[in-house]
Amino acid sequence: QVQLVESGGGSVQAGGSLTLACAVSGDTSNYCMAWFRQAPGKKREGVAAIDGEGIAHYEESLKGRFAISKDNAKNILYLQMSSLKPEDSAMYVCAADPSDVAAWVLKDFEYWGQGTQVTVSS
Repeated sequence: QVQLVESGGGSVQAGGSLTLACAVSGDTSNYCMAWFRQAPGKKREGVAAIDGEGIAHYEESLKGRFAISKDNAKNILYLQMSSLKPEDSAMYVCAADPSDVAAWVLKDFEYWGQGTQVTVSS
């Protein structure tokens, strides 16, 4: 059984940075791990994913401002966010699936965390 617990959300001014963390319990060494976000009234969207070899994949519009990484020793998934904009405000959720990273944005992830709120003010 895999459990995911996010932390690190909060309020920040536009242009600022935040790093989110997702503590992972269970063996996810060959899993596809990802961050998604959902703002009120909007569809959930993929932010970034990382495969078992540590190769990162990004939603194209976020590439360059967001960085996903995983500390395998600590079993923590990170999302570093910089140059934040008000439109980045959302609930950020981490997800894990025992599959490869192909079509990760469309994948029906098996495990989900509860999310951590990010609010960016102008």
